[in-house]
Amino acid sequence: MWNTLSIVAGVLAALALLLGFIPLLGWTNWFLTLPLAILGLIFGAVGRSRQGQILNLVLIALAALRLFLGGGVL
Repeated sequence: MWNTLSIVAGVLAALALLLGFIPLLGWTNWFLTLPLAILGLIFGAVGRSRQGQILNLVLIALAALRLFLGGGVL
């Protein structure tokens, strides 16, 4: 159950990440992608399987890279 919640949070975070790649919408990474991915990472840590954790770690890394390249906001 926890792994399923982790993957669902990861999929929602991935959709928000795609939205955050549009120029001037990078702020969505702060308010949608990172909180959902961190929540999914916590759910994945409680569960037995590591699929949700890996998904959310990759999403956190991509969102952080996008924020770094955009100067934190853009």
